[in-house]
Amino acid sequence: MKLYSALIVLSLIWGMSFLFIKVLLDVFDPWQIVFIRCVMGILTIIPLFLISRQKVNWSELPFKSLILVGFLNAGLPWGLIAWSETFLDSGYTAILNATTPIWTAMMGVLFFSIKLHGKQWIGVLVGFIGIVFLMDADTPGLTREQLVLGFVLMLTATCCYGYSSQFAKKNLQETTVWITALTTLFTGSVLSGLIMSFTGGWHLPDHALEGNVILSLVGLGMFGSGLAYLLYYYMISAGSAEFATLVTYLVPVSAVVWGSVLLNEKIPSIAYVGLFLIFFGVYLTGRKKRHTTIPFKENRTA
Repeated sequence: MKLYSALIVLSLIWGMSFLFIKVLLDVFDPWQIVFIRCVMGILTIIPLFLISRQKVNWSELPFKSLILVGFLNAGLPWGLIAWSETFLDSGYTAILNATTPIWTAMMGVLFFSIKLHGKQWIGVLVGFIGIVFLMDADTPGLTREQLVLGFVLMLTATCCYGYSSQFAKKNLQETTVWITALTTLFTGSVLSGLIMSFTGGWHLPDHALEGNVILSLVGLGMFGSGLAYLLYYYMISAGSAEFATLVTYLVPVSAVVWGSVLLNEKIPSIAYVGLFLIFFGVYLTGRKKRHTTIPFKENRTA
């Protein structure tokens, strides 16, 4: 029961994270949002880390691998997701984010010598067909160029997630969840801080302390970037990696509902066809051939 409760809570948190980003884009630029959510995530995890009294041998940590994972698992994709939401509705970005397991499989084939069997290749193809359906949807207020740019940004972010998942699976098996989460958020804060220094994003807007902005900052930083990490890895350790990836199916539904109810976003009917095809593609891609070991394809969300 605890595992299923964690699954539902995590899907609600990560589904609403796309909505929080959309709200914050009215006040901050994309890299400001990344910086703030990373810092707030760090401030959430550190007290829990200290309370847990974890013992860490700092001299033996694979810092180069941790920094690369942080760059590809938080810093860069979070900025790309926020940037994509300057064009796309939060529901769209959440649906595209659901392609992460498909890209994870492709990154495994391209860079990590992982082999897929027939049904998994069919899943990859079906997922790509789903993306085509999404791109064919009518999006009032957007030019074709803006729609394509939003899709490219979002899919680049999911490619980053896919590669980092495979890389972490191969190189960070001995590193604790706490250290991986903290270094991921720290790397993301450094990267976004550097980009902000070149884009003039250090300013604090006059209406940055309004109620809905504060609520979105807390929701995205403390819950979406801090506690959500711990919930996700709890499901992996107490349940299984396969169980944890079920959140892939729930987050887009949650995000579409939140966006419709709270932001009055309207998703065209053809987009739901694309969502179904992506879900089916993810399902097939995650299928394991009997008596064959296929590395876990780890999912990441906003």
